[in-house]
Amino acid sequence: MPHQRILLKLSGEALMGQGAYGIDPEVIQRLAGEIHAVVEQGVQVGLVIGGGNILRGAGLASQGMNRVTGDHMGMLATVINALAMQDAIEQAGTACQVMSALTMDQVCESYTSRKAIDRLEQGSVVIFAAGTGNPFFTTDSAASLRAIEIGADIMLKATKVDGVYSADPVTNPDATLYRRISYDEALTRKLGVMDATALVLCSEHNMPVRVFNIFASGHLGRIVAGQDVGTLVQQENQE
Repeated sequence: MPHQRILLKLSGEALMGQGAYGIDPEVIQRLAGEIHAVVEQGVQVGLVIGGGNILRGAGLASQGMNRVTGDHMGMLATVINALAMQDAIEQAGTACQVMSALTMDQVCESYTSRKAIDRLEQGSVVIFAAGTGNPFFTTDSAASLRAIEIGADIMLKATKVDGVYSADPVTNPDATLYRRISYDEALTRKLGVMDATALVLCSEHNMPVRVFNIFASGHLGRIVAGQDVGTLVQQENQE
């Protein structure tokens, strides 16, 4: 396998399916099945899930709530999603462990990179919950950080479109899909790959990012097998 250890970043919205809120059991079961399939091929999988299907701290702050309080609530939303995904992955037949950046021993383990790597090497999926444990940082930043900490080969950013486009393909049918793009170009053009903090972190540590459509069945398996799916974001002139 070209990729032995991956960090998969899912948005909370990906769990909603066609709903406007919450978790769609069919969607989470399908995602768990795809994750189980790549683990069966010997790939080690770390996972970060956002919390936007439940709430967003920044959104609450824009309505007057203290931003730190709102972000802490957002972190708890990611724990809810992580526990739901853990259950689905275990039902699919793969061991799974949630590790939280916030201490909540009665619910899940506290995160350390050493424990996470041990679990990955034992064949367990590890879900990193509660973001970085600090307010003002997105779950994209948390995913970049965890990918670097566990020594992932690549970070996979799951979206609802086929990759990184020159413009929003939902509203602009003439938008061009990029197959390769550098971190600097993505930042300069403000293409919305991830927030700037997350992208700079990946750039500084040479962590490649592949952006792909998670709703296209089988894409995750194709990527870990080395197929050119979606958009690869990496250092300029790197093959």
